[in-house]
Amino acid sequence: MLSRPGKLSDPLAFAAGFAVLFGVLTILSGGTALFSSEDIRSNFGDVVQTVLWFNFVSGFWYVLTGLGLWAHRYWAVQSSVLLLLAILAVFAYLGVHILDGGAFEMRTVVAMTFRTFCWSLISMMAVKLIPHR
Repeated sequence: MLSRPGKLSDPLAFAAGFAVLFGVLTILSGGTALFSSEDIRSNFGDVVQTVLWFNFVSGFWYVLTGLGLWAHRYWAVQSSVLLLLAILAVFAYLGVHILDGGAFEMRTVVAMTFRTFCWSLISMMAVKLIPHR
């Protein structure tokens, strides 16, 4: 049986907190890459704009989903699974972009791999621990 939502003994508390923190960091990083001066943006290298915009917008989705998971809301289970599917779709787009000879940064591939791994774990935990009502 789960403890009360948001308690430190709640197995989803860490995952939810991580999702919120990951979302905030994603928003800050993506916002810097998108909205800073040209000098700062040039430090990011060969940015794949579609992936960058998706990651920036999805940062807000991470925060919202993390808050829902913290509160043990079933909609957050659905949101985490949908988020994972969206990440996989954008990762596939990145793969096609690379295979077509498009410019990219290896850190983008690493970041997308990390996002896929994290949201796979988070969504599996959510499906297992938050009952459908």
